[in-house]
Amino acid sequence: MKTLHLLRHAKSSRDDPDLPDHDRPLADRGREAAAWVGRHMAGRGLAPGLVLCSTARRAEDTLALALSAAGAGWPVERERGLYLAGAPALLDRLRRIPDEVGSVLLVGHNPDLHDLARDLASSGDGEALAGLRQGFPTATLAGIEFDVPSWRELAAGSGRLVGYTVPRKT
Repeated sequence: MKTLHLLRHAKSSRDDPDLPDHDRPLADRGREAAAWVGRHMAGRGLAPGLVLCSTARRAEDTLALALSAAGAGWPVERERGLYLAGAPALLDRLRRIPDEVGSVLLVGHNPDLHDLARDLASSGDGEALAGLRQGFPTATLAGIEFDVPSWRELAAGSGRLVGYTVPRKT
């Protein structure tokens, strides 16, 4: 069994119009949501064996605040290639995860995460699936389980959505 958690970065600031998109920081609301997600993950006992994080500042800041709030020290790989790469590229990256890793947290962006989640999750909790169909707001955390022994076997429709949490709706 493999478990994938997808975390969209929290709300970012657009206060500085001259700042490149990759360098945008979190807004106050985003910092609060990122910490909330960290506490939520800790409360659910989530402990991924690997964290893959986009190098965009808003993704890295989201992860840092979530890890701090969760009191976690999970292994993290920061990769520029996760920044607005598209769902197919994210799936390709996931398929290259070593099989000894059972659970992964991927911190990234939309529309990539939304597209990836919709592509992978063909079943699961009806309310969670309905939420996923509506969108993937900032700081949303989704969990998808796969009944496969290898990450190489991830395929469209092969996952079961086991969680979909939007901080502002809780």
